[in-house]
Amino acid sequence: MSLDAIFRPRTVAVVGASKREGTLGHKVMNNLIRMGFEGILYPVNPRTDVIQGYKCYPSVSAIPDELDLAILIVPKEVIHEVVDECGQKGVKALIVISAGFREIGGEGIKREERLLEQIHRYGMRMVGPNCMGVFNTAPDVRLDATFSPARPHQGNIGFISQSGALGVVILELANHLQLGISLFASMGNKADISDNDLLEYYFADSHTDLILMYLENLADPRRFLEIARKATRKKPVIVVKAGKTAAGARAASSHTGALADSEVAINTLLHQCGVIRVPTIEEMFTLGMAFANQPLPKSNRVAVLTNAGGPGILATDALIGNGLKMAKLSEETRQRLRQILPEEASVHNPVDMISTADHEHYRQGLEILLEDENVDA
Repeated sequence: MSLDAIFRPRTVAVVGASKREGTLGHKVMNNLIRMGFEGILYPVNPRTDVIQGYKCYPSVSAIPDELDLAILIVPKEVIHEVVDECGQKGVKALIVISAGFREIGGEGIKREERLLEQIHRYGMRMVGPNCMGVFNTAPDVRLDATFSPARPHQGNIGFISQSGALGVVILELANHLQLGISLFASMGNKADISDNDLLEYYFADSHTDLILMYLENLADPRRFLEIARKATRKKPVIVVKAGKTAAGARAASSHTGALADSEVAINTLLHQCGVIRVPTIEEMFTLGMAFANQPLPKSNRVAVLTNAGGPGILATDALIGNGLKMAKLSEETRQRLRQILPEEASVHNPVDMISTADHEHYRQGLEILLEDENVDA
């Protein structure tokens, strides 16, 4: 089943919508309205008639229209009743923001197992539970089904986060760095829709050119390997995988109910499928900025252009150490560089233009290097 009912819904019910500022039900409704959702909104709350100018319905079954998506922001004690009502109504997909499931252990595990049984019985798909929601900035959708205070700009980066709190950080950082976002999803406990489902959907999405992920565990490593191998041939995939230490893995388990993965196995798997693993959110954004604004190189032959010998040597060591190759410059390229550079400059790779180089030398040098068929980047 496609995830379009989640990312491209035409009708959305917000179950637990609220007039009271500061509540999740108010924040989600406000974000949907603020974003300018192109579909139809149906707030659901039996204790009021109007919320933020929209007619409010006492229940999902009272809504006259068919529903693609229902966002559930209700107490865990009534979740099963609400899910049954959604299933009987024919709702195609759910975003369950409510918490109190596998992440708390004990009864929470049983509650999540029953929730999963319900959505399977009705043929629905579900993001969550214990999640922050999703959004899609495409102009014909404009869906912000989250409670995040950050307002994303339209762009070409798809984000997948297993943590709601880090999801908020990711969105705020993206805004601060003026990076545009196409799709975002906070998976929470990923009881149904997992990182694999989202990676596959993002790969197929024409508005997404780069995929960034924060993961605490992999739902199905073999399927991830299969999907990621296809995805990374066309789109860069950058992952922050948490829980590297035993203590971190235990913390991940108590956070979203994630099961620990073997660190060695994870590193091997990510390397095999071409996924770039980074240790921090900051480094993920550093690489993300480069990939979002630069075309992918054809291969791994790199030229270094510098105005000092030391940085050129350090860059060479870093490139070789990361499996890249120093490009062998053609004779024509070296002759062209010689024409614009002082006699003391080195026209071999790394190209050292010496300290007298100015912005015009850099401009001309870059143009010459990028025109060399032996240089990929």
